[in-house]
Amino acid sequence: MRTNKRTFPAAEVGAADRKATLDIAQVFARTAPLEVDLGCGDGNFLAALAVQHPDRNFLGVERMLGRVRASCRKMGDAEIPNARVLQADIMETLRTLLPPRSVDVCHLLFSDPWPKRRHHERRVFSEEFLRAVADVLAPGGLLRVATDHVDYFAAMERIWLRVPMLVACPEAESEIAFTTTFENRFRADGLKIHRLVLQRAKE
Repeated sequence: MRTNKRTFPAAEVGAADRKATLDIAQVFARTAPLEVDLGCGDGNFLAALAVQHPDRNFLGVERMLGRVRASCRKMGDAEIPNARVLQADIMETLRTLLPPRSVDVCHLLFSDPWPKRRHHERRVFSEEFLRAVADVLAPGGLLRVATDHVDYFAAMERIWLRVPMLVACPEAESEIAFTTTFENRFRADGLKIHRLVLQRAKE
């Protein structure tokens, strides 16, 4: 992966780190609870969380290089030491890059709903996705999901029932203090935001 190291040296997880499972303590140069924003977009949400919770580590995952660069630049300009951004596919990250039971919270916020039926297989939220999330979550860890698309949300509710390792956690469904750029746009258009919080079963 070609990057401008002078622009965001501290925020980016480099290509050398992606050859095997990430050493999270090495990536952040410390050990702390980890939250992962799956599809971090422009990094606004990731940055806000990291500033609010300096005692936690935050990893943004984004496939599009332009968004990765924008997010990293934002972290660098604001001098946010506890956030990193990784250019990678979400499923690649869950299957091979994140260590098992290493994550306290995963966020999947406003992933593409692919509304046409013939495109539903492209949706991120699937049984395979949930099982991969369950593998990387620590016992008691949370998956926080939000969407503006009512049909996609209904499909989510049906799918998670097939994954017994994750159970609904309604007491944790209260809104987070910060919103994404997409959520701000959807709210401005008067759209309802649907949320789901799932918890990895404690052992």
